[in-house]
Amino acid sequence: MKLFNQLKWFFLKEWKRYLGAITLLLIIAILQLLPPKLLGILVDAIIQNKKNSINIFNWVISMLATSIIIYIFRYIWRILLFGASYKLAVELRKKLYESLSKHNMSFYLTKRTGDLMARATNDVDRVVFAAGEGVLTLVDSLVIGFSVLVVMSTQISLKLTIIALLPMPIMAFIIQKFGKKLHIRFLESQAAFSSLNNQVQESLTSIRMIKAFGLEKNQLIKFNKIADFTSFKNMEVAKVDACFEPIIHFFISMSNILSITVGGWLVWTNVITLGQLTSFIMYLGLIIWPMLALAWMFNIVERGSAAWERIQEILIVPKLISDKNLNTAFPKIINNFIININCFKYPKTKNYFLKNIKIILSSGKILGLCGPTGSGKTTVLNLIQRHFPINKGEIIFNGVNLNQLSLKEWRNRIAVVNQTTFLFSDTIFNNIALGKPNATYSEIKFVAILANIHTDIIRFPKKYNTQVGEKGVMLSGGQKQRIAIARALLLNTELLILDDALSAVDGCTEHKILRNIKKWKKKNQSIIISSHRLSVIKNSDKIIVMKNGNIIQHGSHINLMKEVNWYSKMYNYQHI
Repeated sequence: MKLFNQLKWFFLKEWKRYLGAITLLLIIAILQLLPPKLLGILVDAIIQNKKNSINIFNWVISMLATSIIIYIFRYIWRILLFGASYKLAVELRKKLYESLSKHNMSFYLTKRTGDLMARATNDVDRVVFAAGEGVLTLVDSLVIGFSVLVVMSTQISLKLTIIALLPMPIMAFIIQKFGKKLHIRFLESQAAFSSLNNQVQESLTSIRMIKAFGLEKNQLIKFNKIADFTSFKNMEVAKVDACFEPIIHFFISMSNILSITVGGWLVWTNVITLGQLTSFIMYLGLIIWPMLALAWMFNIVERGSAAWERIQEILIVPKLISDKNLNTAFPKIINNFIININCFKYPKTKNYFLKNIKIILSSGKILGLCGPTGSGKTTVLNLIQRHFPINKGEIIFNGVNLNQLSLKEWRNRIAVVNQTTFLFSDTIFNNIALGKPNATYSEIKFVAILANIHTDIIRFPKKYNTQVGEKGVMLSGGQKQRIAIARALLLNTELLILDDALSAVDGCTEHKILRNIKKWKKKNQSIIISSHRLSVIKNSDKIIVMKNGNIIQHGSHINLMKEVNWYSKMYNYQHI
């Protein structure tokens, strides 16, 4: 029942639909009480020879008409109720997508794609099922059950009703115990399904690598193990699930035995008539559905509750980066870009990854970052993009602390090309126009020429309308990087960040791109380039050399080459 309270915001939003469905359920419940009553009257009338064949026919027609009305009303409330639950699916998926799009990088360091997909699909379906079928069974069973009990108690025999329902409290206690067990096992089952989803997603993403290494059999064995484990967890759920219906039927059978035994004795002693006993047995038959429905409701609500917990883990994760929309305007005078990071460590880690990082980049200048693998270059760029909060320190751009700006305000002023290039399964044109959907063909062509990719594009049969495939599978690594560079250049922002963005292109192409960018950039535009290839940052206005999270050297290329240090040794090594 806790789930219904958690979803009350949606019930209030769609109150008209739910009120209409519940009203129809009430009418149906009342109408369902008529056939047993009429049948009891007919039985007594036939036994006592008080009715002729015409009157009997009229009673039968009345029961048939009642059944048709019930059918029509059931059709209408299903449209109302399930229509509302489908809206809930849309609402939840929108909330999940919005939440996923706002989480920072630390969130995605601990969550896997397959698990997130499972929560957005399978878990949402379980919650929606509970909001539809769960509400139906709850209202229907309570209304019908209560109505039938009132009629049985007042119209036939209170004593017989009490005796017939003696097994029910025991049944309710047992169902509650199984419900708690079902909740725990369903959580485990959903977690296993997420693992299965993760395995499938990783295998499909890396299928070319798997085939290249001949690992098909190994991956199949790994998948079979996870599939078998998931099947085992689902079977554990099914074992608990399978206990519900037999328990219900057993206790209903006990009620029937008590009803027939005690009821027969009451008929024998002339306390009730045979027709009343017939009606009582039929009413007891109507009680079977509420009992089964309640058990079923506990089942699907427990599943929905477990799924809701998993969804909430995504929706309520605190965001490490506070988005203070202070609407701070940048001053007209362009100041320096100051990076002052006293120390930084990633969330849930003990050791500091950066220490004493102090960089000043004048407006319109180019900064080069280099250093051994794992020296902290990408971490500095992540902090500039505000993917993580700085433990101690600050970053100031044009005289404004980045923490005083909303994420949207800041990221509108920067363009980034990351180490790992990602292209959407769309056309080349749309991939370049990602940050500026209303860009014209001439604008797209201009930045493509700057990124030295235009010549490659026009060789494709469909040119800029060429579909790149999933993650740009139809293109080479260098082509993907150059399209990503064109995409960033199109935004024409105040700060351009290239994080090892030229690693897949040859030296000649690299030279052309850097030359084009240098000619293209405006006076107040700054560029930060991180690269392992020192030829990429050779012509930067300032070069920073990092190692183990610290700055070990800084200066121009000429000055750094005058000393015997990491930079000069690496540059000479790369140019042997």
